[in-house]
Amino acid sequence: MKELAINGGKPVFEKKIGYGHQYIDDADIRAVVDVLKSDFLTCGPKIDEAEAKLCEVTGAKHAVLIANGTAALHAAAYAAGISPGDEVITTPITFVASANCALYCGGIPVFADINPETYNIDPDDIERKITDKTKAVVAVDFTGQAVEIDRIREICDKHNLIFIEDAAHSLGTKYNGKPVGSLADMTEFSFHPVKTCTAGEGGAITTNDDELYEKLILFRTHGITRVQEWMDKESEGGWYYQQVDLGYNYRMTDIQAALLSSQLDKLDIFSAKRKQLVKRYDEVFADVPELTVQKEIKESDTVRHLYIIQLNTEMLKCSRREVFDALQAEGVGVNVHYIPAYAFPYYQKLGYKMGSCQNADKLYERIISIPLFYSMTNEDQDKVVEAIKKVIDYYRK
Repeated sequence: MKELAINGGKPVFEKKIGYGHQYIDDADIRAVVDVLKSDFLTCGPKIDEAEAKLCEVTGAKHAVLIANGTAALHAAAYAAGISPGDEVITTPITFVASANCALYCGGIPVFADINPETYNIDPDDIERKITDKTKAVVAVDFTGQAVEIDRIREICDKHNLIFIEDAAHSLGTKYNGKPVGSLADMTEFSFHPVKTCTAGEGGAITTNDDELYEKLILFRTHGITRVQEWMDKESEGGWYYQQVDLGYNYRMTDIQAALLSSQLDKLDIFSAKRKQLVKRYDEVFADVPELTVQKEIKESDTVRHLYIIQLNTEMLKCSRREVFDALQAEGVGVNVHYIPAYAFPYYQKLGYKMGSCQNADKLYERIISIPLFYSMTNEDQDKVVEAIKKVIDYYRK
């Protein structure tokens, strides 16, 4: 039996490899330095430039850059008209912001279960959870795979619901040949450093709807505007502006926007590398019966943000925790995405309980996220696989 690092053996990685990591090149650095030397660190021309690039990438009519992905979801919920008592259906297998955005507006998150093979929200359970209080659906492209957009669009149209696609994981993904970002009523993106493209922090909402766009722009900047057609009366002069709504300071800086714009120039190569790494993982793990990997729908041409293995624990003489700790000891910086949102104490105090989404609960008990990022080499990946096989061999029944 192989000796694990936790039992005193030599770890596979001498220096730990993380599950995700940004890639910054000289072009990115020049873009940021140029802004630092310019007249505008914020509220300047780089915002428009990056928004235009995001429209090109997604095919959307409008893009609104915003402080971070959570702020983007808050803005989308606001623009959708979520108000106290309104229900918003989402998945529990997501970062809590996908549900919290409803709470920020006084709404009520309602959790629909997942498809146990794709890990994405189950459209049939969305429809089962609809009531006369339902106002919107926040469907999350978990790990980067597009949700069943056509089916969810059909459900939303049938019940007069706003369709918000949480694409924090899926920049670059296409659904039936069309880019994510142009297919829902609003689509939210995140540019955290572990995502496919980064702005350091930052987020965006894309939409084809002029009215939603206006609401998003106002929400981002305190509800303040200098746009005459958005004002209640004529301008008094070049200094003049009006607050016409209650918004927030959710602006992105030009520093961040310049970095994002440079990163978007590399989206194609980022996407191709991530797809290559996923293909290599899939091929290797097909021969490891103790593991199950995420299935993909044929409509999704996926750029994966996360790669998740699911442990077939009935074939192992250990818990998920023991595998997780063993991989950490081997220098593999694994993680778990995600703890079901309703499992947290805050949600439990609101009356949510485990067991309401059985597929999600079962998945959570078995999953581990393993390294996947653009600058990961084939050698890095081979060592990750070596560590996983080493741990699985040790704990195999």
